[in-house]
Amino acid sequence: MSTTPLSLPKPPEKAPEFGRDALIACESLVRIYQTGSIEVQALQGLDLTVESGEMVAVVGASGSGKSTLLSILAGIDAPTAGKARVDTWDLLDMSRSDRVRYRRQTVGFVRQQTASNLVPYLTAHQMVDLPMTAARTPARARKARATELLDMLGVGELAGRRPAQLSGGQQMRVAIAVALANQPRVLFADEPTGELDTATSAEVFGALRDVNRQLGVTIVVVTHDPEVSGQVERTISIRDGRTSSEVLRRSAVNGDGDTHVIAEEYAVMDRAGRVQVPREYREALALTRRVRLALEADHVSIKPDINS
Repeated sequence: MSTTPLSLPKPPEKAPEFGRDALIACESLVRIYQTGSIEVQALQGLDLTVESGEMVAVVGASGSGKSTLLSILAGIDAPTAGKARVDTWDLLDMSRSDRVRYRRQTVGFVRQQTASNLVPYLTAHQMVDLPMTAARTPARARKARATELLDMLGVGELAGRRPAQLSGGQQMRVAIAVALANQPRVLFADEPTGELDTATSAEVFGALRDVNRQLGVTIVVVTHDPEVSGQVERTISIRDGRTSSEVLRRSAVNGDGDTHVIAEEYAVMDRAGRVQVPREYREALALTRRVRLALEADHVSIKPDINS
């Protein structure tokens, strides 16, 4: 007498790795600082992905964690916990020599203060040449690369000038050229227009857009300037150490054939299912410690707890 073997249920398929195909992926990222006996959580489980070739702006109030995030991604600071990857580099598992190679080959970094980006006694051409010399790039390739970058950024005719002979906007464009010298995959910029007037800011940001389009370099800009953040297709807001919302922009053509930009804001749900409800929403509906969630046909509703 034969028996039919029982068929066992198939194990559930493993969920794909978070941000597997993204150039930058952060999952549950934590950074804790110790100040005396006080612990400060600058990042509290932040999730983020940035695709190759994107140009994104990261915004947030002072103390939100945006500058800490940028320092970690640039290899200047180290995370406390979670996951952070840029290209093939695991930022939680890097030796000191790894960090040197990472900052030299994979990323470029531009600071707000131009004095921190430039060497006062070197010319613009010499400053762009310097990181390539450190990377042992042949002299002919260094000269061609420096000339190409300075020309692209509109300061080619100023190659022989030192920083004191350049305006603030010219200094920033030279700083961008220096950051791009070793052909990084990502350029990080911390408030690159923070010390510039409106017209000069527009010129510098236009130069960043040209670099993004012509060289295909992924660019992440941290900024307080709404004029700057409004010029990218994606703006990421950070609040209390987590990504809270994103604004996506796209071009559309109306009935008259005119092109205009449509901006749509989305709340960000992290890997734990948490969503930050904007303060004005909470205040308008008196949402406090507890709320009631209800699953509707095509959405989830949030209502105040009338008993609280």
